Amino acid sequence: MTTAFWCQQAAVQLPRLCSMKVAIEGCCHGELDKIYETIGYLEKKEGVKVDLLLCCGDFQAVRNEGDMKCMAVPAKYRMMQTFYKYYSGERKAPVLTIFIGGNHEASNHLQELPYGGWVAPNIYYLGYAGVIRYRGVRIGGLSGIFKSRDYRKGHHEFPPYNPDTLRSVYHIRNIEVFKLKQMQMPIDIFMSHDWPRGIYYYGSTEELLRKKKFLRQEVESNTLGSPAAEELLAHLQPIYWFSAHLHVKFAAVMQHPPKGNAPPRVTKFLSLDKCLPYREFLQIVDVPERPGSSEGLEYDPEWLAILKATNNLQRTTPHPWNPPENNGLHERWDFRASEAAMMQVVEDLSGELAIPDNFSQTVPAYDPNKPQPHATPSYNTNPQTTELCAMLGLTDIYTQVGQGDDERGQVQGSTGGEEEEDDEDGNSVGSVDEPSEYPSDTSGLSSSFNPDEITIEDEWEEEDAGSKEAAKGDEDSDAPLGEFHTPSRMVLPEPKSDVLPIHLSTPMNLPPPSHSTPAAAHSLFAAEREELGEGGDEDATAARILKRTSGETGNPGSTGATPRIKRRNQVIYAAVEDDEGES
Repeated sequence: MTTAFWCQQAAVQLPRLCSMKVAIEGCCHGELDKIYETIGYLEKKEGVKVDLLLCCGDFQAVRNEGDMKCMAVPAKYRMMQTFYKYYSGERKAPVLTIFIGGNHEASNHLQELPYGGWVAPNIYYLGYAGVIRYRGVRIGGLSGIFKSRDYRKGHHEFPPYNPDTLRSVYHIRNIEVFKLKQMQMPIDIFMSHDWPRGIYYYGSTEELLRKKKFLRQEVESNTLGSPAAEELLAHLQPIYWFSAHLHVKFAAVMQHPPKGNAPPRVTKFLSLDKCLPYREFLQIVDVPERPGSSEGLEYDPEWLAILKATNNLQRTTPHPWNPPENNGLHERWDFRASEAAMMQVVEDLSGELAIPDNFSQTVPAYDPNKPQPHATPSYNTNPQTTELCAMLGLTDIYTQVGQGDDERGQVQGSTGGEEEEDDEDGNSVGSVDEPSEYPSDTSGLSSSFNPDEITIEDEWEEEDAGSKEAAKGDEDSDAPLGEFHTPSRMVLPEPKSDVLPIHLSTPMNLPPPSHSTPAAAHSLFAAEREELGEGGDEDATAARILKRTSGETGNPGSTGATPRIKRRNQVIYAAVEDDEGES
């Protein structure tokens, strides 16, 4: 199968008329200033305009000190970062930003918006799961990471969290996956924080294992990643799927089996790193837009119809629950949206699909002049959720669980409730939860280290070695320090079918970078316009990956305008105090 065939199929899936520049970012970790600075620099350098930023989790929408206590990170790594400036109005996001949640979030903030909403002007959260439209492009996402022991539970968590619920609150639930599997119309872009299980077989597997050696056992046993995301990938078959979580750049191309008489669809997968010097954390992709579409964000009628149909299936208790199936035990198991249901949604919204610009603060923003280190986590009803629920007849599940009952109080007051082993940082590495009847609940098959629970200490220590090695390599190169480098062009690999290979001895090799920067980025989708039918336009801007330079190792003689970024949370690395808040 040739690359030309793949390009033809991609063009069939989404007609190429005009395109927008979409910036993809891996793990945000609260570094909004640096991410927007990077985008701004690229826009000026390349003469392009980025229309949309997609962040694949660990966004850390921390508004104040109380929110910091709702993040599952060791106390010594709880840093305010810069989101509060955008929340307070001190700054405004220069580009429309859409994000999903990961496993390091201000969970009490995101729980206010279970169906999505604005966390700050021009910054939109997709909710536990969500699908919206932008310029006619359908963008979906699933927040959190997969953990089998919590997969069948309801969203029962509520602040203040205990050590167990502090982590379970960001674990994916089967109800969200069930909703997404009711979607029938094509999805253009989908985001998840952790990877779909098995996606590593459709790219350069050996290159991935060279970068992340500790993943080998998971890859070889096919237990790395999320089985729930794997199911969604097979069902939704989006044109693009973007992820993060493992702090490594990885590209793959997967061809799905054809559905009926339709040609086989192809998904282009890309995972990126987090915002650090010398790391591959950002890439710009040309995405076709549909003419005549609204310039702003819009609700998706099919998704809202599914939310309405499944509203009574939602649970706010920790009791295991399986979605209805066609097994003779359920009166209804098909919750796909009919045309009539979608038209009813449009009527409910008075014919206005544009998502209202109705952001409002629900807690005071952090004030650096008046720190409140003893602030407690807050619970608030968000007017955005209240308004949407009123229009569509939905349940505000955060408000429902916040009303409290004896059962929830017992759960929140517990210190665990399940027999499981914890590592030294309090992260669960095993569970004796009974297996689910639902196919996704298969992560218990793996007896090796679960990368979904990479400890924060491991993440930071890993960056220390990587940044130093990259800086040393730059000293030996001909390229001046403090300069951005981007590869020129790259031919996409041929797609692989969804039949998993038995052996990994013949990985998909990607061409080497075309510049001298050490640890150079492999540019996926570099010839996007050509591949989707526009031909070889010399003025077409290739997709870019930026390599940030460390302010600690900069060339004193460099006086260029290139922005410098110091290593993330630099003060953390000098800290010697023990983590008093973690076991």
